[in-house]
Amino acid sequence: FVVLVLIGVLGIAAVAGINGIVIGTASGRILSPQEAAELADVDCILVLGCLVNDGGVPSDMLHDRLRQAVERYELGAAPKLLMSGDHGRTDYDEVNAMKQYAIDAGIPSEHIFMDHAGFSTYESMYRAKEIFDAYFFNADEPYSSSETDKLLP
Repeated sequence: FVVLVLIGVLGIAAVAGINGIVIGTASGRILSPQEAAELADVDCILVLGCLVNDGGVPSDMLHDRLRQAVERYELGAAPKLLMSGDHGRTDYDEVNAMKQYAIDAGIPSEHIFMDHAGFSTYESMYRAKEIFDAYFFNADEPYSSSETDKLLP
């Protein structure tokens, strides 16, 4: 029993320590909606995909990403949205669910681009930069395309 408690305590300490490192590292790179709106020459807001539930309903995490992207769009942070997500199967489609959310929020369809091959964060970032040639910022993560240069080969 003591060993299990010790393992539990060490696990909690490890998670708390890693979380502290992530927060400390990223805190200077996360933009408020107002700071994002002040960026110059941004082509688009990159919205990373996430789980879509049955019926094309965004999961809570995806809903939050989309809400933040719409808020930044409405503040004028960028003229377009780039929805990047998984659409590798006919029965699963993150990207069109994301686009529909944005349209329902009042964003014109012609202001929404879709990347159907954003199967991971890396692929989405890479494709936004190299395929779409976009200067972007991610709606909910502390990266911009200039910082992505450090992440990509």
